Amino acid sequence: MTAILIISGLALLFWGGENLVNGSVAIARKLDISPLLIGLVLVGFGTSTPELITCILAALDNKPGIAIGNVVGSNIANIFLILGATALIVPLACDKAAFKKDGVFMVLATLAFLAVAFTGFISRPVGILFLAVLGGYIGYSIWLEKKGKIETSDIGIPELEPEENGVAEVTVAEGFRHSFLYSILQFVIGLIFVFLGARFLVDGSTALAQSMGVSDTVIGLTIVAIGTSLPELVASLMAALKKQGDMAYGNIIGSNIYNILSILGVTALIHPIAIPPEILQLDIWVLLVATLGLMVVSATSWKIVRREGAVFLVAYIAYMGYLAYTSINQV
Repeated sequence: MTAILIISGLALLFWGGENLVNGSVAIARKLDISPLLIGLVLVGFGTSTPELITCILAALDNKPGIAIGNVVGSNIANIFLILGATALIVPLACDKAAFKKDGVFMVLATLAFLAVAFTGFISRPVGILFLAVLGGYIGYSIWLEKKGKIETSDIGIPELEPEENGVAEVTVAEGFRHSFLYSILQFVIGLIFVFLGARFLVDGSTALAQSMGVSDTVIGLTIVAIGTSLPELVASLMAALKKQGDMAYGNIIGSNIYNILSILGVTALIHPIAIPPEILQLDIWVLLVATLGLMVVSATSWKIVRREGAVFLVAYIAYMGYLAYTSINQV
């Protein structure tokens, strides 16, 4: 039963998250919203919705290990696992503009989380502060776009399939699929499935932790973190296969920013979160090393080559192995 809950939860999170993003982007386009705003807000929030709902439910269930472990584990997986695996397929170009603005901001957000974590608690005022900083970051990005200092891009935003003449093909049979009503239904259904998937995943993960005798934090850092990172994994691998490595790079940096400021901010606003002491012993330092390591690798040659991707993957495997080893010894 536990396995069924976890597998069902992961499947619902993946399918629901995909529909949520596609529906919200389609709605925004029909409302003529800026592509940059779509990318920053709708795609950013949409791909982070599985982590958000999972963290909120875990916090409300008084399972801070799953909530915090999910965010820390997801950010580690985004860098070491997802970028590592993606770089093995194709070297990832590191956009200098994204590095200077978004990459530096990701480091600052990670350091802010590190400082707050050592207080042992994420309170509502801190949650409000995180959300305010995120709002400022989004506002600054929009200001830069209007000033013409950064390019407006559709990178990371789903597209309709074009015909040979460049016009999106919409047959009579597909007419409803491209309607405003369909986009709304897609968004609502996606949101419902994400909520149900998160509920199943939290319940299944809690039951698994109890049956195996391991902590909620370890489950949050591993199964939950990898599961909720599936949208980023698929998006990055697809981008790599299309030779769009810069898209994968930008998506991961954006996801890590949202995971800290948006997910922890909203979750703390709804229900303040205690920081599990075991997170402070190793995992938060692994997150810091992964974040700084990504910045160093990015700045050396402005690309992540296969060799560096392999190092990232080995680091992630070693980290997972250590968690498994310590968990077994504690049982």
